[in-house]
Amino acid sequence: MFSHIMLGADDVAASKKFYDATLGAFGIAPGIMDPNGRAIYMTPTGIFIITKPINGAPASCANGGTIGFAAASPAQADAWHAAGLANGGTACEDPPGVRSGGMGDLYLAYLRDPAGNKLCALHRM
Repeated sequence: MFSHIMLGADDVAASKKFYDATLGAFGIAPGIMDPNGRAIYMTPTGIFIITKPINGAPASCANGGTIGFAAASPAQADAWHAAGLANGGTACEDPPGVRSGGMGDLYLAYLRDPAGNKLCALHRM
């Protein structure tokens, strides 16, 4: 359904460090920097990009927005979460764990990246 996701960050270097670590927990290679100063993560299922806003205004996170990353296991979600905390991210929501709801049992781990964007590693149990 999605071709790519692009997030704004005022400090692309800090965000790249964070995403190199968290996405590295999923086996994704470190982002490459393009000539425009964007960090780009290419995968077989889509592209993830971090950039300074093109309009020159400060970056801002979406209130109520969350970007979810698919985790292969609860252990991988925990590794993602730990890598994020160690690389400039902050914990948010409840601690990582199983939550039950209308979509069944899900293992969820939440973080905010250095720019304040809300993220989730999700594993369907």
